[in-house]
Amino acid sequence: ALPVSPLRVRGFWPLLTALCTALLFLYQALRGSAAGEGAGGPEDAEAAAEAAESGLPLLKGSALLLLGCLLARCYGAAGGGPGREGARGAAGARRGALERFHARQLRVSPHVLGHSKAHVGRVVAELVRAAKAQGLQPGPLALSLRGDFVRIGSAYEQHKVRSPDCFDILVPLRLPPHLEPQPRCADGLGPCGAFVCGLRARDGWTRRCRPFAEGFCVELQGRSHLSSGLVLRWFQGHLQRCLGAVRYRLQERCRVSLSACPGQPPTLHILPCSDYVCCHISMAVRLIPAIPLGDALYLTALPPEGPHGSPAPEALWGLNASRQEQRLLGWLKEQAPAASCHLKCLQILKGLRDLRGHGLEEPFCSQWGRVLSSYVLKTALFSLLLQGPLEAWDEQFLVERLEDLVLYLRDCLRKQVLMDFFLGNTSLPEAVALPRFLKEAAPVNLLSAFDGPTLDLVAFQLISTWVQAPHIIRMYSSPRYWRPVPAPCRHSAEAKRELPAGE
Repeated sequence: ALPVSPLRVRGFWPLLTALCTALLFLYQALRGSAAGEGAGGPEDAEAAAEAAESGLPLLKGSALLLLGCLLARCYGAAGGGPGREGARGAAGARRGALERFHARQLRVSPHVLGHSKAHVGRVVAELVRAAKAQGLQPGPLALSLRGDFVRIGSAYEQHKVRSPDCFDILVPLRLPPHLEPQPRCADGLGPCGAFVCGLRARDGWTRRCRPFAEGFCVELQGRSHLSSGLVLRWFQGHLQRCLGAVRYRLQERCRVSLSACPGQPPTLHILPCSDYVCCHISMAVRLIPAIPLGDALYLTALPPEGPHGSPAPEALWGLNASRQEQRLLGWLKEQAPAASCHLKCLQILKGLRDLRGHGLEEPFCSQWGRVLSSYVLKTALFSLLLQGPLEAWDEQFLVERLEDLVLYLRDCLRKQVLMDFFLGNTSLPEAVALPRFLKEAAPVNLLSAFDGPTLDLVAFQLISTWVQAPHIIRMYSSPRYWRPVPAPCRHSAEAKRELPAGE
C-alpha cells in the first residue's frame, strides 16, 4: 500500500462535508423551483410544503456535520489533535535515542566497576605500603608517604562513563615533622585559583632546614615556597624504586608498570594476567601526590603550562576538594528522589561532548574539551541542582532536566562566568559543612582563562549539539569512534547458572 499524506487525510472529511452540503442546497433549490412551477392548486401547495419539511432535517444534519468538522480542526490546531501527538512522538524519539546512548555506550556495569575498583585498591595499597617501608628512614629533612591513599574522580562518584579503565588516586605526602604548609592565593602568578605554598618552621628556620629547602623549595617573590615540580619528580622516582617489590608480589595476578610524562603525575598500568579480575581490562591509575592541609583538603601540582601555553612557575599548586564533592553528592542522593536522574544527565552530557568533539577540527577541538571539562560540567550540575526542587529531578523528567542543564551552561558561557562551587561559596546547605579555608578563599571564575569569542563559539556548538543529539549519536556511534564494550563477566555468568530454576 502506498503511504498516505497526513495532510490529505485530515483535509478529506471537511471537503466531503462541504461537497455534500453544496449538493443538498442544489437539490433543495431545484426541487423548490420545480414545485413553484407546477403549483396549480391547493393540493400542489400542500405537496410543496411537505417536500420542504422533509428536506429540512437533512439540511440541519449537514450543517451540524460541517460544524463538527470545523470544531475538530480547531481542536487539533490548539494542540489536542494530531499536532500534539506528533510533538509527543518527537519527544519520545529523542528520549529513546538518549536512553539507548546511555545504556549501550555510557553506562558502566556496576559489577565490572566494583571488581575493577577492588583490584585497583589492592594493587595501589601494595605499592603505597612498599613506598612507605622504603621511606621509613629518610632522615628528618625529607618527604615521605603518609601510608594511605584517597579515591577520587568519577569512578568513585557513580558517574563514570564507557569503561572502568581509568582511575584517579590521591597519595598524601608527609612533610618533615617541624614544618607546616602555609598556602595562599597566587595572585597574578598563575591561572585563577592557583595557590603557592609557603613553609613555616615551628622553631624558626635553622641550619637543619636548609637541606630540605634546597631539595624541595624555589624562590618566588623573594620568599621560599614548596615547589610542585620538585615534589612531583621526587614522587615519581620514589615510586619507580619501589615498583620492583610490588611487581614481584603481584606477578601471579597481574603485570604492573609505571610511566610518567614531564610535569604530569605518574600513571600505574595494571594488566590482569589471570581470572582474578573479570573482563581482563587493562587499567590505568593516575597517582597524584598531595600535600595535606587538614579538613580533607589537599594541594596537588598544577600542569607546567598555563592556560594560554605560557610556562607556569613550578611553585604553583591547585586546591583539591574531592572529599567535599563526594560529601555533597552523598547529601544530594539522600535528598533527591530514589530514581533521580542528575548523575545520568551528567553522564549523557559528557558523552555528547565527546561525540561532538569527533566532528571538530583543531585548534577548536582542544578548546572545546578544555572549556567543557568534566569539572566544569559537574560544577554546573551542582549549581543547577540547588536552584530548584530536587523532586523535579525524577527519572521521568530526564529530557527536561538535561535541557535545563544545557541552557544553564549556555547562559554561563555567554556571560563568561561560572564560579567554582566550593571556593568562596558561603551559600551551601548547612548539611554540607565546608572547612573555613574554603569559605574564606577568594571566589574563582572557572571560565576566566578563555576569551569571549571562544566561549561564544562553544555556546553555539553546545546548543547545536543538543538540538541535533539523535543525529550526532547515530553519526558517531560506530566502532570506529568507540572502544568495544567489555565482554560479559565470567563470574556473573557462572552465578546465574548456579541459581535455582525458579529465581
